[in-house]
This record gives sequence, C-alpha cells and structure tokens, in this order.
Amino acid sequence: MANIEAFTLLAIALTIIGIRVWARWVQVGPSNWQVDDYLMPLTGVAFTLETGAAYLVRALFDGLTNCYMTDEERAALDPNSREYYNRQWGSKIQLIGWSLYAFILWALKFCVAVFYGRLTAGLAHLTIRVRIAYVFLGITYIAVALSILLGCQPMPKYWQIYPNPGALCQPTNSKLNVYGVVVPNIVTDMYLLSIPLPLLWVVNISLRRKLILTVLFSGAIFIMVAGTIRAVLLLQAGPQGALVGSQWACRETFVAIVVANLPIIQPFLRTAASKVGLSNLFTKSTENSENHPLGSKSSGRGFKKVSRKKGTHPLSLPQDTAWESDEHILSQYYVTVRRIALNFALNISKVRDIE
Repeated sequence: MANIEAFTLLAIALTIIGIRVWARWVQVGPSNWQVDDYLMPLTGVAFTLETGAAYLVRALFDGLTNCYMTDEERAALDPNSREYYNRQWGSKIQLIGWSLYAFILWALKFCVAVFYGRLTAGLAHLTIRVRIAYVFLGITYIAVALSILLGCQPMPKYWQIYPNPGALCQPTNSKLNVYGVVVPNIVTDMYLLSIPLPLLWVVNISLRRKLILTVLFSGAIFIMVAGTIRAVLLLQAGPQGALVGSQWACRETFVAIVVANLPIIQPFLRTAASKVGLSNLFTKSTENSENHPLGSKSSGRGFKKVSRKKGTHPLSLPQDTAWESDEHILSQYYVTVRRIALNFALNISKVRDIE
C-alpha cells in the first residue's frame, strides 16, 4: 500500500507540474519564462528520483540501514551476508534521499520567491525583501546540503556497519540531518510567508477572494506541519525509521509541490470548473468586482478580460487571456498599496511645508 501511495502522489505531482508548465506557456510563452519556470520541471525530476529511492529502500533492501543495531549485533553480522549488503545499500539510499529531499524543498522555495518577485516588481521595499529571500535561501540550502554530505567524515562511515560509526553517521535518524533540515525549513517558510500575507488584507476585493488568496499563500503552513511530523516520527520510529522517513519525505515534498504551484494553476482550475458547471466555486464572489478600484468589466464567460495597455502594471496578463490571474489581482493590490503610500508621503510633505 505504501508503494501505491508513493507512486500515486508522484503521478498527481507530475500532473500538477505539467499543468503549470502549460499554463505558463499559454500566459507568457516560453520566450518569457523565468527561473521558476525551468526550476519546477527539474523539481519534478528530483521528486521522481526521491520516490524511486523510497521504493528501493522497501522493495530491495527491506528497510534496513546501519541504524538501530547494538554493538553486539554489529560484531556478529557477517559481512558476506545479505543483511549486511542490505544495510549498507539502505544507508546509501537514505543519504541520497536526504539530499533529494532538501533539494526539492529549497528549489520550491526559490520558485515561490521568484513568483513573489514578479508580484512585487516596482515596489522597492518589497523587492528588497524578495532579494533578501534569495540570499537567505541560498545560504540555508548550502548549509543544509553540506551538513547532510559532510556531517559524517569520512563519508564511507555513512554506511559503515562495524564498528559503530556513531550517531552522526547513521543517516536515517541522525539528529544533525533531522534538526539541520527541519529548523531551516520552517524558518525560511515563515520568512516567505511574511512577504505577501501582512499586506493581503489591504486590497479592496471581496472577503471570499481574500480568504482564497490567504489559503493559497498560507500553504507553507502545511509543509511546516508535515516536516515537523516527519522529524518527530524519525526520532521515535525505531527500526521502521527508514521506511517511515521515506514515506513522509514523499508526502511532505508532494504537499510542497502542490502549494508552490497552486497560485499559478488556480486560474486554470477556475476555467476547468466553469466548463463542468462549477464556476460558482470561483466566481460567485466577483459579482461586486466593480467596487475594486482597478477592476475591469466581466466578460460574457464570467471571467475578467485583462487588457494590456500602455502604462499598466508589467504583471498584467496578455489581452487574449480569459483567466483572471491571482498574480494579476495581487499586482493590482500592490499598485493600490503603492498609491496609498505615495499619497501618505505627499500629505506628510505638505504638513512639513506648513510648519
């Protein structure tokens, strides 16, 4: 059943990535792709390899690693036995799995940061925060990757059976691996969340749309929860740690892929829902969209046509696009915030002149 779950999650994740690639192809064309558009398919490849590694741990190596053994058991184990072979290769697969797990999570974080970069284009204070995110993510990923690969030296001790290589050289439940990934993972997710959420509720759109966008951009909370659950289980699972860790790694990275892609593919889901008669799930709250200071009239199909005119925000969708992109909505919101800030600055200036 675990294998069925893992490959089902893989199939869904690859489908979501495929939809995202197609959506971006339609929206901006491959000639206008940015870093996240190339990084996301690479993440899909890495997730495929991670799922394959999780399968190998169970199918070929019986979930065995160099962990959860007493010194007596290590000394008594025949180096020519099948168990010895399984434990060595199971440990190697665990090391590979940790590396893929960290790469996927941080690659998705970079994709989210690039997406936020598009939303905040032209807003100096928010652009700086996105640039800080790039640096923060780069430093933390290098630290995490090095801690995984260099935490045990020399590296062959990662799969050493006898003598006992020590706690840091048992990749399944090494506290350096567990805490060295989960803590930076949570901290970086919290920083990314701090970019769009505090200002989201300022935008003049319906409460329903605000809630939808809040859910879209708060998905990292689910990733943090899954990562915490995985860390706790790894430290408490006992001999089943390799299997439990691999399963939860796939679950967490699956959730991360879904969360990172939802803001991009949500307009596609809205269009698909309208074709099967479920358009009210997305468009019911847009009946009062004329109250939006930057809104446009609805098209006959229930979606807003966003025209591309000179002087519009660079994130506006092409004229032929029938999707009301949440990226466009948020870009409108950032323009509104920028105007409010400008008016506030002008008012302060007038007060100083009077004084």
